[in-house]
This record gives sequence, C-alpha cells and structure tokens, in this order.
Amino acid sequence: MSDAFVAVLRIELHFPDAGSLKAKRSELNAVKAGLQQRFGAAVAEVGHQDAWQRSTLVASLCAGGAGRAADHCDALQRWLDARSPQGVRVDRRIASWSDLEGLG
Repeated sequence: MSDAFVAVLRIELHFPDAGSLKAKRSELNAVKAGLQQRFGAAVAEVGHQDAWQRSTLVASLCAGGAGRAADHCDALQRWLDARSPQGVRVDRRIASWSDLEGLG
C-alpha cells in the first residue's frame, strides 16, 4: 500500500517597494493566486497582516511519495525565488500519513 505525504511550507516574503497595505495586498494576492493555480497549494496568510513590507504564508501540498513531495516543494521555491528576488525564505516539513497518525 502506498503512503500519502504532505508538505507544509512556511514562506516569509519581503515587499520592499510596498508603501501601503493596499500595495502589499496587491502583490501578495498575485503570489497566493500563483501558488494555488500553478501548484494546487492551499495557502493562508498567518503573520504580518498589518505590516506594509512583510508577510508570512503557510502553504501545503500533497503527494504520493516523499520524493515527489520534495520535487513539488523545490519547484514552488524556484518559482518564488524567480518572482520575488527582493526577498523570500521558505522552510518546509514533509510528513507521511504514518508520521501523522500518532498526532491525532
């Protein structure tokens, strides 16, 4: 039986040119939409909602294997790096269904 894997990514973004929350939201909404449409990621803003130039997102991806989950994370990070050369940091955790069974 194959296992299911989930990747959870914490994404720290910097928007140096944003001079207002409205400007940041415009850029942030484009990033979130790209993550959802291009990678099928579930995305939520979890930090710095009131800061003009910073945001923290959490995103999740699912895959049928650990290697495939890592590949999806790598592709997502490359896309973010290309889109946000002014500043992005991505931390990731990948867990199998078996890893998560004891947590519930």
